[in-house]
Amino acid sequence: MRIGIDARFYQQSGIGRYIRNLLSQLQKLDTKNEYFIFFLKEDFDKIELAPNFHKVLANFHWYGLEEQFKFPGLLLRYKLDLVHFPHFNVPIFYPGKFIVTIHDLIHQNFAMTRASTHGGLVYKIKQLGYQRVLGHGLMQSQKIITVSEFVAKELAKKWYIQDSKIVITPEGVEEDLLKLADKLTKSDGIKILKKFKVTPPYIFYIGNAHPHKNIEVLIETFLILRKKYQYLTLVLGGHDHYFWQKIKNKYGSQKDIIFAGFLTDQELVALYKSAQVFVMPSLEEGFGIPLLEAFACGCPVASSNVASLPEVGGDAALYFNPKDKQDIADKISQILNNSKLRQELIAKGEKRYKQFSWEKLAQKTLEVYTQS
Repeated sequence: MRIGIDARFYQQSGIGRYIRNLLSQLQKLDTKNEYFIFFLKEDFDKIELAPNFHKVLANFHWYGLEEQFKFPGLLLRYKLDLVHFPHFNVPIFYPGKFIVTIHDLIHQNFAMTRASTHGGLVYKIKQLGYQRVLGHGLMQSQKIITVSEFVAKELAKKWYIQDSKIVITPEGVEEDLLKLADKLTKSDGIKILKKFKVTPPYIFYIGNAHPHKNIEVLIETFLILRKKYQYLTLVLGGHDHYFWQKIKNKYGSQKDIIFAGFLTDQELVALYKSAQVFVMPSLEEGFGIPLLEAFACGCPVASSNVASLPEVGGDAALYFNPKDKQDIADKISQILNNSKLRQELIAKGEKRYKQFSWEKLAQKTLEVYTQS
C-alpha cells in the first residue's frame, strides 16, 4: 500500500505527541508498505525516517484556506491508497480514501466564547467551519480512530456514527519519559525543585488552562486546603500563553501558588516524583495521558470522575466530582493524610500504566490501514 500520514502537527503538544509516537512505532513495525509523511517546512529538514517512509513538504498551516484548497492536490500527486488524518481537519475537497483520528469533542461540547481568544462573531464563524469540516471527516472516512470508549460513545450519540466504523486505540506513556523516570537521581530532582522554588509538600497539575481544564476550581480548592495545611503548595505547569495569563492575572498574588510554565520531560518527571498528589480536575478529556505519566512516576492521583478519566485511571486513582470543591478537597485530603492509601494508589498505578502502550496503538492502527 501507499499510505499518507498528515504530520503537520508534528511539533505540537497533544496531537503532535500522538503523531510522533505513531510514526516512531510504525517504523519499527512495518517495512513492507510505502509511507508518505507530510510535514511543515520547520519540521521537514529535522526529521530522519526509515527507508520506506518518505518525507513530503506540505507547508499548509492547519485550519486555513490552503489546507482546504491546495493540500488535496498535493495528496493526489502521490497516488495514495489511503491517507490518515490524525485530527478532524480533513480537507473537504480531497476525493481519495482516508481515515481520521478524533481525539475528543471538546470544541463541540465547550462551544463558548470564553474558550476562545477571538470575539463573538469570529468565534461563531469558526464554530460553523469546525462543524462542517468535522462532519465531512466523520461521514466520508473509511474508519474513525479514537483514543477512548468515552469518545466513541460521544461520536455515536452526537453524530450517529455506527460502532462498526469506530476503532479505539488507547494511548500510552512515552518511552523517553519512562527512561527519565528510571534514571532521575535524587540530587537531580532536588536541583529541579530548587529551580522552580518548590518545597514539598505540594499538589501538582500539568496541562493547558483552557476552560474545560477547570483550573480555577482547582485553585479555589487549594485555597480551601491551605486553611488546614499551612505548608502546602500548588504547582501548576503548562505552556499556554493566553489562558494561563488570564489565570495568573486573577490568582498570581496568592501565596504558595507556583506557575512553573513550560516543563522539559526531566522537569516534569521530577515534579511528578516529589508531589504528594497529582490532580486532574478536568470537566472533559478525550484520554488523559497525565494520569498514566503520574502512575509511571510513582505519584498518587486524584482525578475528576467524568469523561474518559475513570476509563484510563481504573482503580489506581481516587475520584471526585469536578464541580464540587469540597469533594475535591476531601479526596486530596485523604491522600495527604493516609500513607497507606498513598502506597496502595502508587502500587495500583504502577500496574495500571503498563496496560497501555504506543506500540499497541500503532499495531491496531496498522490493522486499520491494511483493512481499509
